[in-house]
Formats: sequence, structure tokens, C-alpha cells
Amino acid sequence: MSDDKPIRVEKDEHIAWVILDRPEKRNAMGYDFFVQMIEVFIELDEDPDVWVAVIKGEGKSFTVGIDLMALAGLVESTGADAREFLRHTIVKGQLSTTVLEKCRKPVIAAVHSHCIGGGIDLLCACDIRLATKDAIFSVRETRLGVVADLGTLQRLPSVVGDAWARELCLTGRDFSAEEALKIGLITHMVETREELYEAAGGIAREIAGNSPLAVMGVKDTMRFTRENGVQAGLEYVAQKNATQLICEDAIEAITAFMEKRKPVFKGR
Repeated sequence: MSDDKPIRVEKDEHIAWVILDRPEKRNAMGYDFFVQMIEVFIELDEDPDVWVAVIKGEGKSFTVGIDLMALAGLVESTGADAREFLRHTIVKGQLSTTVLEKCRKPVIAAVHSHCIGGGIDLLCACDIRLATKDAIFSVRETRLGVVADLGTLQRLPSVVGDAWARELCLTGRDFSAEEALKIGLITHMVETREELYEAAGGIAREIAGNSPLAVMGVKDTMRFTRENGVQAGLEYVAQKNATQLICEDAIEAITAFMEKRKPVFKGR
């Protein structure tokens, strides 16, 4: 783990691989993780050479969720300062997932082994999710006497439907990759980590082969529509395309189609 930071980034052409890099703690998520995740995705959002991001975990697990040992002192303390820092930490945690959702570039999650608690919060804020067959998921907070507070309760119903979200959140039970595939939490299940990263990279490259402006527009419009409703979303995309439809990317895509060649996009 470089510079003792819980996250590192590796770039491959227009794809950024965001690696959870705390393998000795099974990528448990603490305050430093929240802070760096926010910094990383703000930077990727502004990087014109990055068109897609893929999140994966180093070591034995994708993530076991919140680092309970690191936060135990805050939970046990009755001091006003500790309570305020706990509130501040929760807000940072919320921002660390919201920043994935707000990032203009698509975010893909490649999950292996454990994806527990805060890991589900992270997944729900991603655009596309894949997993290995051995992956185990859980909205574990309920079993620990805690209300999940980093985004799962707000986002999971729109991913898997309200009924499945309620069962998983209220029971806190473990569920397999096969069940995650069945309910739509993930879209692909593979046997090995090698296949996982190959599949995630393949989807990322396919996305990166499209117009970056169009891709960002699709993500933005879908998010806006989910938050504001169908009619507002239709009006939003009409305005967006009225200002964006005639652009270099669109001209290049049409020209390449007519010339029967692969388009070459310049990014934003």
C-alpha cells in the first residue's frame, strides 16, 4: 500500500482502476478511506483523459465495510466533541458514496469475496456491478444494531426493487452472488477474479469507445430522472440535447458510421 493510503489509482488509457488498497484489514473503510475516496473521484471527474472508472479490492476481500475498531471509541464516548466528530464522520462517509453517483464518468464495481455493510453503500452508488461466484453480500448494519447511513437505504430500492431492499436491509442476512444476480444488484457473475477484471475492463472499454459527452449525458439524465420523475427527465434531456446534440462528438460518430470506420473521440 503506497504512502499508507487506503486507495490507489492506476490508469490504462481512458480507464481509471480505483483500487481499495488496505488488504491487511480486508479493505475496511475508515475516516481516511472516506476522505480519499472523495478526493479521488473529484479528481477523476475533472480529468479529461479518464472516461470510465472501475473499483476493485486488493487482497482477500473487496471490502468488509466500516472499520468498526477505528470507530469504536467514538461510539462509546459520551462527550459532545466525540459526538460531533461522529456526525462529521458519517457525513464524510455519505459524501464518499455520493461522489461516485455524482461523478460524470460511469463507475463500475468489480466485487470478489466479501462485500459487507459499507460495501453495499458503495455498490449502490455505482453504475454497473459485477462479482465473482464466491462473493458474499450483506447489509450487515441491522445485525449490529445500527441503521445503515451511507446510502444503501436511499439507493438500494431503485437498484433491486423495494421488496427485495426491505428484506435484505431488515434481516441483515448474507446473500450470495447468485442471489445478487437474480435480484439485479449485479449484472454479471464470473468464476474467478481474473475473469472478473477481464469482464469489468471489457465493459469499461466498450463504454470508452462511445462519445464521452454522450456517456456523461446518459448518466446525468438517468440520475436526474430518478430523482425528479419521468416528465422532468424528459424536459431535462430535451434541453440538454438542444445545446449538446450538434457537437464534434456527434459529427464524428455520424461521419465514422457513414465511412464505415471506428470513431475517434477527443473527450470533453
